[in-house]
Amino acid sequence: MKNVLVLGAGLVSQPLVRYLLNVPEFRVTVASRTVSKAVKLIDGHPHGEAIELNVKNDVQLEDLVKECDLAISLLPYVYHVKVAELCIKHKKHMVTASYISDAMKALDRKAKDVGIIILNEIGVDPGIDHMSAMRIIHAVENSGGKVVCFRSYCGGLPAPEANDNP
Repeated sequence: MKNVLVLGAGLVSQPLVRYLLNVPEFRVTVASRTVSKAVKLIDGHPHGEAIELNVKNDVQLEDLVKECDLAISLLPYVYHVKVAELCIKHKKHMVTASYISDAMKALDRKAKDVGIIILNEIGVDPGIDHMSAMRIIHAVENSGGKVVCFRSYCGGLPAPEANDNP
């Protein structure tokens, strides 16, 4: 069983944790400063665990990273470098949904040198919007066209069957 550590129990965490708990090969630990939020996300699932975490507690954070196969940092971006450095130290893969900072870019070579992946900008914005944009741009280029300007706006759109608000 693979151990997935989710750092943070905010709004973005909910669909991710729900998805991860439905993968039988995953054991999911949600660590949050507000343990009640983590408990709610786990919702008694047998492959889930909720832990209270003060991200400034270096020993506790390092212990959690050491035990995981993948760390997903949904913490405020200012903590990503700290988590990434621990992931590099213990050779653990990492994912964030935040824009990549210069400090995170600076860790790229170290991550590659120890054979781990640190994947940033994997959310809706940034993330899916970038992938969708590139699909459109490549389609235009493959048809012989040239993109001279591209603007992207991101926001939630309801599924057609749920779009019944006059």
